[in-house]
Amino acid sequence: MTAPFPDLAGQLQGLQMGLDEIGEPLRATTFVVVDLETTGGSPASSAITEIGAVKTRGGEVIGEFQTLVDPGGPIPPFIVALTGITDAMLVAAPRIEQVLPAFLEFLGDAVLVAHNAPFDVGFLKAACRANGYPWPGNEVVDTVTLARRATTKEEAPNKKLATLARVFGTRVAPNHRALEDARATSEVLHGMLERLARFGITHREDLDALRNPVPEKLRMKAPMADRLPSQPGVYVFRGPQGEHLYVGTSKNIRSRVKTYFTRGEQRRQIREMLELAVAVDAHVCATDIEARIVEVRMIDQYRPRYNRRSVRPERTPFLALTDERYPRLRVTRTSDGTDALVGPMRGSSNTRSAIEVIERTLGVRTCTTRLTIVPRAAARACLLKDLGQCAAPCVAGGSEGYDDAVATARDALSNDPSPIVDVMEAAITQHADKFEYERAAELRDGVSAIIDGMSRSQRLRSLAGVRLVAARRSGHAFDVVSVVNGVLTGSARVSEGVWAVCARLREDWADASAEASTTTLVEEREMIAQWLEAEGTRLVFVDGEWSSPLRGAGRHSRWVTAPKSDRDTIVTFSH
Repeated sequence: MTAPFPDLAGQLQGLQMGLDEIGEPLRATTFVVVDLETTGGSPASSAITEIGAVKTRGGEVIGEFQTLVDPGGPIPPFIVALTGITDAMLVAAPRIEQVLPAFLEFLGDAVLVAHNAPFDVGFLKAACRANGYPWPGNEVVDTVTLARRATTKEEAPNKKLATLARVFGTRVAPNHRALEDARATSEVLHGMLERLARFGITHREDLDALRNPVPEKLRMKAPMADRLPSQPGVYVFRGPQGEHLYVGTSKNIRSRVKTYFTRGEQRRQIREMLELAVAVDAHVCATDIEARIVEVRMIDQYRPRYNRRSVRPERTPFLALTDERYPRLRVTRTSDGTDALVGPMRGSSNTRSAIEVIERTLGVRTCTTRLTIVPRAAARACLLKDLGQCAAPCVAGGSEGYDDAVATARDALSNDPSPIVDVMEAAITQHADKFEYERAAELRDGVSAIIDGMSRSQRLRSLAGVRLVAARRSGHAFDVVSVVNGVLTGSARVSEGVWAVCARLREDWADASAEASTTTLVEEREMIAQWLEAEGTRLVFVDGEWSSPLRGAGRHSRWVTAPKSDRDTIVTFSH
């Protein structure tokens, strides 16, 4: 298949890959074997008293970690008898919040191994959660699960660590102390891996097949990945008729595709897709942003049935004023030819919340009737006129201020939403002072929807009519992109000669303009805007003006980040 940007395909040289590059060999995988001692069996009612860990690669120990931990309370007598850890031993020990940073740094991105892993991982996750540390999400291997595959009932009637240590003849005997048990577990792990290698378990990806067995009919399809490149880009699963079943991206296409056939896929839809797939195509991309955009374009073009996040431009809601003598607010599904456009919005309910706030704040009519220019003699106004919330053009035409209300709404939605924000902030404060938190939250979410939609539309509008080339450092190289009217027209990753590549991309602007004018994918434009706004991005060439209004929606961004269910936030945020 042709490359997404043919003029830059030569930037990436094809390489002949060996068998090891199909995935990460286990001999190159870093494992951190961890063991914990605790005051009980549940992280909800117990605490960690000791952490021991051993880091290995290729069967060699490359680091160890051990510390006692003050649990913040007395140790039960039966735990003292089991582990030998006493209260006196923990008097000078650090608390878990002091230990976690060092342990997480030691863990890094290694595969986390433990015997009966749910126990140890459960305590570590609970400790991270309680102390505000994000769980790193490392791949986890449970040696109990491996033992069920690597040992027989006769040699290991149970899968306790002491039993497995005897089977594999470990030099260290487990004794219910964290570091010694971690050392024993590490030896057991490598003993099992040596045994499993005879059955084809040689790569990191194969370990998941042991945890989640793959049906034979899917495992037989694994060779489809062998001819794919070990480079970043887009992969496409094709069906019997050549149809696009699923489109995805990866930094290593071959490795990612292989995991579909070596790891136990739990998603029913994806398993169904894999059963239908007969081939996989690859599109090598120079940069991550190019891969993501090619994916979005292909999903939009082919609408693969198994891409649940398939782009549907025709479903994207926008907020606009109708084109009639006495306009009202409406939801539209197109970004072309509408008045005072706001969006893309993030959903229909989000859009309805925004409409309610605008109608209440600026007096835009809520009725859906198409009004005549001259009000009918028999027309009657609704209750909103008596409440002072609508100028009632149905009976008064534009003479009582409705035209002014529409003009204010048009300017607020196109430029500066401050008139809406100021009124709503006062209203939210009043509701919060009366303990009407639910109503205050509804209004706050409506304002949030307006600011979010306006920010997105103003950011995307700022790219219209602009042609630019930008660069950003990526490791030891630079990612360079060319953008015309908010559409990606070229991309490259280079380690030297950045200016020459940028100049080459600029030369292609004229040819790219026609293509860019026909590309209207909102998701692509948002990806481009986010990439350009990221820290470290540098503009190399610019033709046109790329800017956002000083008094635009961006200065009210705090409304977008306000939580939707925190009562205290409603009170403090509105004051």
